[in-house]
Amino acid sequence: MDTTTIFRRCVPRQRVFWVLLVCLFSFFVHLGAPEVSLMESRNFVAAREMAAGGSWLIPTMNGELRLAKPPLPTWAVAALLKVVGPTQNLAVLRLPAALMATLLIFFFWGLARELTREQPAEAAAPGRTAWLSALVLGSSLLLVTTGREGQWDIFSNCFMVGSLWLLVRGLNSAGASYGRFVGAGVLLGCSFLSKGPVALFGLLLPFAACYCIQRLNPAGRARLRVHRGGLLVALLIAVLVGGAWPLYIFEHVQPAALAVAQTEVTAWRERHVQAWWYYLNFPVFAGVWAVVALAALAVPYARRRSEAYIPYVFALGWLLVTLVLLSAVPEKKERYMLPLMPPLALLMGGMLRHWETSRTLPRLRPADGVWLRVWAGLLLLVCLLVPVAMVVIKLPGFEPATLRFGAALGVFGSLAVLVWRQGWQRRQPVHLTGASAAGMAAVLALLMPAYPVWEARKGDGSLRHISDVRERAELQRLPWVGQQEVHIKQVWNAGRSIPTWHPDTTAAELPSLPVVVFSSDPHVLEKLPRKWRARLRSERIDSFFLGRTAKDGWWMVSLLQRKVN
Repeated sequence: MDTTTIFRRCVPRQRVFWVLLVCLFSFFVHLGAPEVSLMESRNFVAAREMAAGGSWLIPTMNGELRLAKPPLPTWAVAALLKVVGPTQNLAVLRLPAALMATLLIFFFWGLARELTREQPAEAAAPGRTAWLSALVLGSSLLLVTTGREGQWDIFSNCFMVGSLWLLVRGLNSAGASYGRFVGAGVLLGCSFLSKGPVALFGLLLPFAACYCIQRLNPAGRARLRVHRGGLLVALLIAVLVGGAWPLYIFEHVQPAALAVAQTEVTAWRERHVQAWWYYLNFPVFAGVWAVVALAALAVPYARRRSEAYIPYVFALGWLLVTLVLLSAVPEKKERYMLPLMPPLALLMGGMLRHWETSRTLPRLRPADGVWLRVWAGLLLLVCLLVPVAMVVIKLPGFEPATLRFGAALGVFGSLAVLVWRQGWQRRQPVHLTGASAAGMAAVLALLMPAYPVWEARKGDGSLRHISDVRERAELQRLPWVGQQEVHIKQVWNAGRSIPTWHPDTTAAELPSLPVVVFSSDPHVLEKLPRKWRARLRSERIDSFFLGRTAKDGWWMVSLLQRKVN
């Protein structure tokens, strides 16, 4: 019996294994391969300062107040650093985000189970639609890329999906179920502590709006009336949990908090501004499931086929309202599309269930056969092109004579044979589902190690970087300052804070001397107040480049000390 047959026939207790296996490849395998991103640098630097003895309630980043983002994700990384000790290992530091991504998949699985439990066709295979939806979400491109980064979005969305699951479970229950509403309130508050109101706007608001619309969810209003007390409890708990830290910050550093709040509100209107149609390509971010996503969004085709397995109109409304709300905000980034993925995964789960069932009929419908052929054709093309692309682009470490290339050729070749025989010729959707999940896992397991090497292929390995400067033993005992603001990625690579020095202010005093000064300007002394110049001398002791090539720019490292008479 092959693995695809096992995948098709697995009993409910085996489904947890398959979801965990998908999450293992999606979020944990080669977790440290990509270099640190800008958002990660900010989070990791703040966590490093927390773990080193800084304030956990009033975070700092490179010695300055860090109030732009709530601290829960930073707390998670700082707590990990307390356990494992100081480390620059990205695989370790990204573990909290990977765990949150895995938890999000299981939360969504529970939510999908609650939303589909009353569908007429679920009696034949209870929970299978929700399980397929969870597998799809766990291996979708946007979840994979976001779940592998140690930033705020995955935390915020994870807690919000968990809150929605407990809310719907409480609303579906016959009794009061106050415990579920308390849990929902706690998770809702944790979502706010992860990235403020972002997930409330992108996930909770569109879901709640569609849940209350009679046409989209006929039983919704009645259940809301029955469980008004539980919903009130959830709201109060969410306010207490989510509002505790902002209230503390407002009481202790009110001027700075107000300034940051104004900056963040302005950023929604003025930074990273994109056209309203920027998110219309969201089906592409389903990755290997893009064809299934397009089929599920073809309303005349998908509605009458999927609504026996999922509340299709509700899921589609949830998706469209989310898309409208996200598109209305001028600031747009790819990772901000994360709230679109849960409703899209639910729609895709319904589509997969229909295709599975249609194969048991005496004859496959022509329209279904066309979609399955398109899906199989694209998968087959990808499996055949991956080894070819390795040779053409000369992927480092995957030359034709290497063991890695042989492994990749064997894996993708086997998948191509499976897709050709079972997908293209026989149009078996279960085999295509298994091949899609396996293909995504293969890409991550086999090709991810080549990513950093590929990124650095045009760099000059002989260049000196700030990580080399930090290795100098004679400098490790001295204070470091930046004459201009040092980019946060450089601060992270330095392994320590490099606070910006402002000697031109009236309250400024000389730091403890000698001091290591980082500057983009060679005239260090000329930037100091005139009253200090006669007493100090500056000596350039090192330099480093900001990127992989010399054209990315370079900074100087100087030692500032008193003159010897």
